[in-house]
Amino acid sequence: MSAASITLPAFAKINWSLRIAGRRPDGYHEIDTVLQTISLHDTIHFTATETAEIRLSCDDQTLPIDARNLVYGAAAALQSSHAPGKGARIRLEKRIPSRAGLGGGSSDAAAALIGLCHIWKIEPSLAQLNGIAGNLGADVPFFLQGGTGRGTGIGTRITPLADADRKFLLIIKPNPGASTAESYRSLNAPSLTTLSGDTILSSSPSLGSFDSDLVNDFEGSVFKREPEIDRAKAALKKAGAQDAMLAGSGSAVFGIFDKREAQERAIQAIELEPGWRVFPCTTVGRDQYRRAMGPCSTTLARLSEGMNAGA
Repeated sequence: MSAASITLPAFAKINWSLRIAGRRPDGYHEIDTVLQTISLHDTIHFTATETAEIRLSCDDQTLPIDARNLVYGAAAALQSSHAPGKGARIRLEKRIPSRAGLGGGSSDAAAALIGLCHIWKIEPSLAQLNGIAGNLGADVPFFLQGGTGRGTGIGTRITPLADADRKFLLIIKPNPGASTAESYRSLNAPSLTTLSGDTILSSSPSLGSFDSDLVNDFEGSVFKREPEIDRAKAALKKAGAQDAMLAGSGSAVFGIFDKREAQERAIQAIELEPGWRVFPCTTVGRDQYRRAMGPCSTTLARLSEGMNAGA
């Protein structure tokens, strides 16, 4: 495939852990999370154009195709800072459900940054690309690396971790949706800080690896607001999942299986309510993530070297 055209996957993520340490004086929340890319993915096609126009299309008619879409926003930001005069046609094929806590929009944005760097033949530094990514959304910088990583601060400070052993997953997307803003509001956020901005909650434990106990501080409030999501988690455990948890800020939940056979048995056994969608998938390690990016794997390797060098 020529440098002027490329097709990339945009992988979803789950959080092995998600702790909310408290609200910062700037209104954002301090978090400590371990993220993991998974094989469920969108597909994005990029073609360079001779004009500076950015044109986005999408097979999901419910999604905007203008600046409200993170793919368009990523393209416009990268064009403005590093590629004036360059343009692209972008076709987004959605499979990751929206308002599910799976990072679909953030992953799409990161894939756009990676793919456009390739077809526009530009090489921003890690710091520059991370700056653009962080302005787009807290999860976007993680998808510049993939695999298993720890996110701290508001989630934009990413530290690569040793990849988790491959796990087989079942994801259920129940009927309710949950925006990140709604989930944070449901935490009764004002109680997390004093008037001076000091954190009331104890600090999150130091997460040195992926195999910390599964914990998600959003679960209690999200399940209380939407009992159907709690029922989806219970259905996964009843079907044989070793454990199950809310994905990110919800509303999807995921169940964990050591072997494909156990995953397949669960697909047959699970009791679904009307409207629920089920996605069988596996974890995706960092090396697998890079290989899936094809010619853009060199870009990811360069960014990784920059991270290791403290760029």
